[in-house]
Amino acid sequence: MTISNLASLRKHLQWAIELEHATLAPYLSALYSIKDGTNIESAEVIKSVFLEEMLHMALAANILNAIGGTPRFDYDGFIPTYPTPLPHGDGSFIVNLGKFSPEGVKTFMKIERPAETDAEPLEENYHSIGQFYLAIIEGLKSCCEALGEEAVFSGDPAWQLTAETTYYGGAGHLIAVTDLSSALDAMKEIVEQGEGLDHASVFDGDHNMFHPEREEVGHYFRFQEILEGRSYQPGDTAESGPTGDAFTVDWDAVHNMRTNPDINDYPPDSPEREKMEALAQGYSDMLRMMERSFAGEPRLFGETVGTMFELRHLIKELVEMPSGDGKTTVGSYFAYRPPAHAHKCWIEIRESGPYAVHGDIPLVRKTRVTSAEGEALTWATTETIATDEVYVLCRCGQSKTKPFCDGTHDYIDFDDKGSADFAPISETQEILEGDGIRVKVDNSYCIHAKYCFNKTSGIRALMPESGSANAKSQIISMVDRCPSGTFVYELPLDGEMTEIEPDMPREVAAISKDSRSKTAGPLWVSGGVPILKSDGTQLETRNRVTLCRCGKSKNKPFCDGTHATIDFEE
Repeated sequence: MTISNLASLRKHLQWAIELEHATLAPYLSALYSIKDGTNIESAEVIKSVFLEEMLHMALAANILNAIGGTPRFDYDGFIPTYPTPLPHGDGSFIVNLGKFSPEGVKTFMKIERPAETDAEPLEENYHSIGQFYLAIIEGLKSCCEALGEEAVFSGDPAWQLTAETTYYGGAGHLIAVTDLSSALDAMKEIVEQGEGLDHASVFDGDHNMFHPEREEVGHYFRFQEILEGRSYQPGDTAESGPTGDAFTVDWDAVHNMRTNPDINDYPPDSPEREKMEALAQGYSDMLRMMERSFAGEPRLFGETVGTMFELRHLIKELVEMPSGDGKTTVGSYFAYRPPAHAHKCWIEIRESGPYAVHGDIPLVRKTRVTSAEGEALTWATTETIATDEVYVLCRCGQSKTKPFCDGTHDYIDFDDKGSADFAPISETQEILEGDGIRVKVDNSYCIHAKYCFNKTSGIRALMPESGSANAKSQIISMVDRCPSGTFVYELPLDGEMTEIEPDMPREVAAISKDSRSKTAGPLWVSGGVPILKSDGTQLETRNRVTLCRCGKSKNKPFCDGTHATIDFEE
């Protein structure tokens, strides 16, 4: 039976999304079971294939959106239970979640195996992914012939993920699908990255994402490189195998994670179960964000890539956590979980990585409003940015999807060290005594927002005149607009000097210098959001803090104003 009508075509494209997704968890498990600093080339191969599978999933969803369908990621059953055959395949082999091993890589080659050049299109029970996609290609053509191209491609073009709206980061191209030609281009991209160019070459037409000077080979042949311990080079063929540079593959340099980890192996409230549950919830939340990206919020897709890199920390913790049998580690666990509500709000500073924001904290953009002479007057919220309950924000300054993280910190030598003094701010503040007002200041947190002075006066200059209600009012106004909390003030209440903070929303704001400048500032966190260091230590919770996002502050994680001197831009 062939794909002969639009309903069947939509169903099979949803199957294509399920198929591409089913490969992600096995690839991630193998990748993060590799011990740090070992099997560099093999890790690069798996990471590149993983990113391209994300691309294939996006392309299949673009086609489904284009023909009036609805890509779905958020439902029980979308995440496979491993071990499992490939969705809708012939069941000739089983896919496991396991460590990096020869057996695992051989399974990956079975997943990515090229179709025979004369293979018949198969819309179910396919022998190779190429056969399945050939059936979809034929279905696209036959539906257009029967119904007309305009009737088939009825979806909203604004819902397409494109290179302009979405940062992807791997090899290959996001293709906006609006007609049969662009749909076939998208299908070609998927098949060639998996199988090579039209079965005639091992190369896929792209350049290696880690070594741009090299031509890239199809997924099947990349995994073959790992088994052979040798790279393909120009002139190599499927018959010759790889004849390029040799590299070391150490099958023992891995964490001995359990195959197909089961959460039921661990008692309730155990640290193992708690960590597995956190990964299942985080992964499910990421899929919900992905579904939204294909339902009119395409910019969220770049955020899902960053979130996926964020989840690696949980995966790495699980593949390193002893299982209790004295031999194995727990291993990564993927399962569907519905949305969790009433999450606590906090921000976690990942070591050499992004800020992970938990608890559905609103994310906005704010800009300084200044006078014609450039004096700071007030703040204006210019945009509310769509996010999910958990999102990750760039800290290295080089993400292509700022303010969100896109994983760039993984590829650069990001120095996340700073010299911040984590003592309570009360121990480091200078005290300015006035008449009926006390101002406390710690300039190490200053981001040079320039609300503490203007052309005629400033906080320090006003303190001797603070007996005047007008001077006192000016001081309070200046302090209240300070985003970093460098300045705070105390007033007498019930006979005691009491620190007073302005009521501020619980939110994260990506701030910019002003509407006339492209210079971007730090992340302004307000409303007393707890902030945790990567080792779990909680920083002093304050009503307002500003966190570095240009990557260059000497006072990390706090901003020190360096963004202005380097003209940091989004």
